[in-house]
Amino acid sequence: MQNGRWVQPAAAIIWVGAEEARKLRAERRKQSRLYLCRPQLLPNPRYNTPWQVLHASGSDRAFITTMGFNCQTFHGIIKAGFGSAWYSTPIPRNDVRTMGQPHPGARSLDAEVALGLVLHYLNSTMREISLQQIFALIPTTVSRYITFGLSILLMVPQNSNAAIRWPGSIDKFQSYNDLIVERHPRLTGAFASVDVIYRV
Repeated sequence: MQNGRWVQPAAAIIWVGAEEARKLRAERRKQSRLYLCRPQLLPNPRYNTPWQVLHASGSDRAFITTMGFNCQTFHGIIKAGFGSAWYSTPIPRNDVRTMGQPHPGARSLDAEVALGLVLHYLNSTMREISLQQIFALIPTTVSRYITFGLSILLMVPQNSNAAIRWPGSIDKFQSYNDLIVERHPRLTGAFASVDVIYRV
């Protein structure tokens, strides 16, 4: 009977110890979660985000620096099919039917901002946490929109007159080479260049 007296206190001590260990594990997991939640972001991804300020500037230099295209080309991609596909295609998700009707009004981003997000992702080495801040989106939405936007962007050239063409004359080759040599003096004889970014 004396041993039974110690069973309840021992069980209580074990339970308290297990609960403290669970809290400690949860706290350690929180420290390794490097992402932002809705309260740490701007209140609405459709208004006054850093990207919308950049877009409203209409600056070719800013567009090229952050997205790799000037304003005219950016809007050309929207018109070439990115915009219509963004609004007419359901975003694939595991918890909804893929053949359902799209609900573009319920999306956090319109087509222009979505293209901006995809091009920022392709044109920079920034981490997704920076994209969360620039576009005021939570991590799952950033990832889902990048994946969906990339699939649409891949289809756009197939549905347009986009093509890679050789310059039509020696004079054109030379004028393109002059432009490249002005920026990259060692690239003589070239008529085009591409910046490659390696992601680790």
